[in-house]
Amino acid sequence: MAATAGAQLASDYDVVIIGGGMVGASLALALSYHCSAPIKILVVESFPAPGGGEQSGYRPSFDARSTALSFGSRKIFAALELWSAIAEQAVAIESIVVSERGGIGSSTLDRNQVGWSALGYVVENAWLGQTLLAALQRCDNVDFVAPATAQMIVPRRQGVDIVIQADEQAHTVHAQLAVVADGANSAVRRQLGIDIAVRDYHQSALIANVSLDRPHLGRACERFTDSGPMALLPLIASDGSAHRCALVWTLPPAQAQLLCECQESEFLAQLQHRFGDRQGQFTAVGERSSYPLKLVEAREQLRSSVVIMGNAAHSIHPVAGQGFNLALRDCTALVALLAAAQQRAEPLGALSLLQRYGQQQAYDQRKTIQFSDQVMALFAHRNPALGLMRGLGLIALDTSTGLKRAFIAQAAGLHAGAAGALAPADDGVVY
Repeated sequence: MAATAGAQLASDYDVVIIGGGMVGASLALALSYHCSAPIKILVVESFPAPGGGEQSGYRPSFDARSTALSFGSRKIFAALELWSAIAEQAVAIESIVVSERGGIGSSTLDRNQVGWSALGYVVENAWLGQTLLAALQRCDNVDFVAPATAQMIVPRRQGVDIVIQADEQAHTVHAQLAVVADGANSAVRRQLGIDIAVRDYHQSALIANVSLDRPHLGRACERFTDSGPMALLPLIASDGSAHRCALVWTLPPAQAQLLCECQESEFLAQLQHRFGDRQGQFTAVGERSSYPLKLVEAREQLRSSVVIMGNAAHSIHPVAGQGFNLALRDCTALVALLAAAQQRAEPLGALSLLQRYGQQQAYDQRKTIQFSDQVMALFAHRNPALGLMRGLGLIALDTSTGLKRAFIAQAAGLHAGAAGALAPADDGVVY
């Protein structure tokens, strides 16, 4: 990867990726790895590039944000020869406990029930980002310009022109394909005039890392309460211990704000009361923050020579941890089609090609979004009869091997219709 200043931009690229976060970087790496002929890629990132992407001496930070990677995402990163590096700081999810506060049932999902090495993994965003950046630096066919912004995408008869602001100057580059992956509030999506559908959950997600008085044993928890769901994910602590967890707590906005601002002792008491004692006693909390929860979907995800990806295409509820994993499957499906098109010497931005991508991913996207949305809706209703049915449903899930495998496959991104064209065909998965 060449860390490129604006003045050093080439005039032509095969693919320009707008947004150099985890989705954009993963897409660039997949393109570079799987396209048999040389493919010239530009990544445009609005934030300054981290210094060097060096991984040596990395230590987990108590306040670092984290991402839950599904077992399917592990397969995709393994296909890119990246998993061994990511795994150095990843915590395996050995089991998941799903329960409802005050409910009659619960269900425990265990890796041994499907014969996997783990149900998923939790990794700090900083480590994942450093790993992806270090891998990009080994790609001679990738230019990375940051800080820089894409100001405008202009359609041409073949491909698009992209106006990029870098080094206080405007630069125009041509590309066969532009991929917009600059986040849920995508400025480029707005510039293209693409509308969004928004469903406001009228809730906020409170994010923090917490410590426990006992090891987490690789156990993740999904706890549903009358104020919203709570997720607790296992993390590595800076001393290598297994007492640190990532908390995602869904709450009414005013309550989330109060809990962000209150004293640590009050926060821990409230957390203990709502979550219960199944994981032990909460002993410390790091920096707390919250953000509003909305389902945001782009009404268009593709045009000739343009694809919208990641949170710019679909920003979903974090209750099931599916957002990045779905985006990574989108990347996998797109790269498979682009690699095949390149071998046939077809234009990478051809509308017919991109429409095949949209058709292939429509089912996976809809099923995954509905999965997250409906789980949230199911546990939001406080009707006693519905509460009884939820409890019975959790009991049924806990006692049915078939239901467990189907639920785990969906959460792992290995359900029917999920993209896996570039992943190893046999990774010891047992259904």
